[in-house]
Amino acid sequence: MKNKLIAAESGDVKIRELIDSDLVKLSEYADNEKVSINLRDAFPKPYTLKDAENFKKMIDSQNPKTFFAIEFQGEYVGNISLSVGDDIYRKSAEIGYFIGQPFWNKGIATKAVNLITSWGFENLDIVRIHAGIFEFNKSSQRVLEKCGYIKEAVFKKSVCKNSEIYDEIRYVKIKE
Repeated sequence: MKNKLIAAESGDVKIRELIDSDLVKLSEYADNEKVSINLRDAFPKPYTLKDAENFKKMIDSQNPKTFFAIEFQGEYVGNISLSVGDDIYRKSAEIGYFIGQPFWNKGIATKAVNLITSWGFENLDIVRIHAGIFEFNKSSQRVLEKCGYIKEAVFKKSVCKNSEIYDEIRYVKIKE
């Protein structure tokens, strides 16, 4: 196995580049309704190995890289990213992440969010990181709150997921 670029690490959690050997697990974890319900519709459903391969091709071309694998105790468990805005939003980034269901409730997402938040403020020319969370995703709301993100706004009835209308809760962290 080639050396993995590690962006940041904290104890048993690392954020690092996605590698070919992660793709089977990526397709397995992502092809789960309990995961995909919390993600945007652009996320393929069902999620196949071919989707994982196409995703890796896309992120391999990034410069700078802002999409990473989450590793827990040496094992791939999910993805995390910062999507930097453009034009007047060029000093902001949106955070996105998911953890495979077998690894929920282990504090992994909290560590990964803290890692990429620090990494983003140190390595990208941004002053703000935000996330839009569906109202029913209480776990992700708790993760962001534990990481010092502040509930900034509630966008009433602003998202449509599986033909239902929901509020989006916007969280933000500002660079100190």
